[in-house]
Amino acid sequence: MSTARALEPELINPLIRRSVSSQDINTLTDIYAQDVNIAIWKRCLSEAVITDVENLLDTATSLNTSAFIRAKDIKGDICDGLKSTEIGNAFLDCTTELVDIFCTLFELDEVGLRLRLIDSPMCPRFHVDRVPCRLVTTFAGPGTQWLEHNKVERDKLGHGSKGLEDEVSGLFRHQADIQTIETGDVALLKGEAWIGNQSAGIVHRSPPYNGGQKRLLMTLDFLP
Repeated sequence: MSTARALEPELINPLIRRSVSSQDINTLTDIYAQDVNIAIWKRCLSEAVITDVENLLDTATSLNTSAFIRAKDIKGDICDGLKSTEIGNAFLDCTTELVDIFCTLFELDEVGLRLRLIDSPMCPRFHVDRVPCRLVTTFAGPGTQWLEHNKVERDKLGHGSKGLEDEVSGLFRHQADIQTIETGDVALLKGEAWIGNQSAGIVHRSPPYNGGQKRLLMTLDFLP
């Protein structure tokens, strides 16, 4: 499946978008469906990966790494990008696999990887991304939160919120409308720059901060 295909104009009604999720990795290919704006591969991290992640959380005082990763040397570029961080082989293999999946799915020669250790309060406001598509996965801690397309009042995003918090701005009606990507799950978030998806990018945010809890978040992006 080519990047060109991902960027072809889509004619479907922008008011109609849906989510898909499955334990089958092939559900990620559903992101190409015109009416899908989030695809979630539900998976369980292996014990070896969990151990590596726990060791990283115990030893790393900070981590906010961005790197360009080439499809022809994924593991080597990840090692170079994280050379100042001790990572285990299982975690390295898992990360390499995800980059390979992203590159293969969109036929990309290079992607942008970001790995962040988050252990302080953030300002979680719902928003959309001005990108074609972003891969998001959380190795530890709470995952990204998102809203179904038909549950969002988009005119309440950004300046439309008039400075009010998401919960009181009218962006969505009920707390139960907030969905969460579970730890270990892999999600593809279709953004506003996917041609034909204007005004239909998935609305999402970082989860509210829980004091003392660490998150290990990885994202993959198309490069300009």
